[in-house]
Amino acid sequence: MTNQNRTALITGASAGIGAAFARHLAAEGLNLLLVARRAERLQELANELQREHGIRCDVFAADLNDPTAPAAIMAFAEQKKIAVDVLINNAGLSGKTAFADTPWLTLAAEIQLMVTALTELCHRVLPGMRERGWGRIINLSSIAALSPPGASLLYTGIKSYVLNISQSLDMELKPQGINVTALCPGFTHSEFHDVMGTRDAASKLPNLLWQDAESVVREGWQAVMKGKPVCVPGAVNKLVAASIRPLPIALQYRLGDRLNPFKESP
Repeated sequence: MTNQNRTALITGASAGIGAAFARHLAAEGLNLLLVARRAERLQELANELQREHGIRCDVFAADLNDPTAPAAIMAFAEQKKIAVDVLINNAGLSGKTAFADTPWLTLAAEIQLMVTALTELCHRVLPGMRERGWGRIINLSSIAALSPPGASLLYTGIKSYVLNISQSLDMELKPQGINVTALCPGFTHSEFHDVMGTRDAASKLPNLLWQDAESVVREGWQAVMKGKPVCVPGAVNKLVAASIRPLPIALQYRLGDRLNPFKESP
């Protein structure tokens, strides 16, 4: 199969890293299924990519805080006869208030979006990928997953889950032609901080710590195509991650794979 015969499903595709993934993969010749809450912005992006790259680009407006959303997305794909060969689990947010002061429904929505929906979409796309013997999954984690936990934030714990589950899935699925990568960016120029209301604080950080979304996407796509289970994009982020973790990520991955007492013998 060539890229022209493959389709990528991208969540959180209307802006930021998600939109950058859409543009990058469209330029690579992949067809797209774009998912986000803002239907108008999705359609504008789809029109742009179809015009510039001659690809097929479908859109589906969905709020992944809704527990029924993953099933609805896959039902739409089945209806349109779309086989998902690439999954980019990008949709995300971060709470900004203390855990104890945040309503449970708000916390539950955060978990649904970045833990449950992400995991369910991985599970739902795998039968087709396994049948075709090829698949690529990128789950957006964060350099926060490699850092000490932050007070009051679910975000660090959630992104640590994404990092770990991605490596576990890659161990299981790589022999079947499916690569899974946890993409762990640091501070990235996008709408994330505007949506979270943290733009003023973020703007005080040195420029050295920032990356543009396109660079993050480029490194992430190269990593999953090369079969790397973890990608920390940017030289500064790599230095930060290396200084925090006592063992190299690659060695942790190998130890986790080989020393797993529950792994069945080949």
